[in-house]
Amino acid sequence: MTVSVPADYSPAPDAFAGRTVLVTGAGGGLGRSVALGAARCGAEVILLGRTIRDLEAIHDQVVELGGPTPAIYPIDLYGAGFDDYAELAERIERAYGRLHGIVHAAAAFSGLAPLAHLEPEDWLRTVHVNLTVPFLVTRACLPVLQRVPDAAVVFIGDAVGRSARAYWGAYAVSKSGVESLARLLADEVESAGTPRVVCLDPGPMRTGLRRRAFSAEAADAAPEPGKAAGGLLYGLDPTSPIAHGTCADIR
Repeated sequence: MTVSVPADYSPAPDAFAGRTVLVTGAGGGLGRSVALGAARCGAEVILLGRTIRDLEAIHDQVVELGGPTPAIYPIDLYGAGFDDYAELAERIERAYGRLHGIVHAAAAFSGLAPLAHLEPEDWLRTVHVNLTVPFLVTRACLPVLQRVPDAAVVFIGDAVGRSARAYWGAYAVSKSGVESLARLLADEVESAGTPRVVCLDPGPMRTGLRRRAFSAEAADAAPEPGKAAGGLLYGLDPTSPIAHGTCADIR
């Protein structure tokens, strides 16, 4: 990735007014930051995640900010079946009639391990949540996204997906696949003109995922996820100049 997008991007206060945005992994650090940022700029946010308590906490924060009341959509991304994703799209269509954006912030990572010691269940879970779920969610929601001319789908990349390193196992493989998925989708929908598809790498973040990878690292060694949220909003904002099909670092 030779292109970069600004981490400190700040959308206009009404950049997402009247727009509906689905954020997966909304209860986690990056998803939470993106959901709050989008809601702060007027988006109706659909908070999708596994833990209802975490989603309720984000819901309350959005309400306190004065943003549109968000929807809570609890789902176990690993345990959900194909019909559950079709139902998600149907519910969005019934409730909103359209969808302006998806940010695929959900992520799974069991820890560093050599392939010879990686449990098959951990491999399946990681690849499913990080790669198969973005495919399933986007596929199900594509008809609703394409009802608006300036929708966007934001995938989350990672440097280890572009240059695999020992012990990153299924996570590296899944992130490599995510970038390919984004490029394929961008090529396939280009003639339709919507949605805009980008894949953005937020870089190191102070999250549970990073703690599992770098347990000896100082707690404040990496920036908070909110530092990267601006770059993801840049990919989501219909007024930003980011090009369709861009794969970039957030810096």
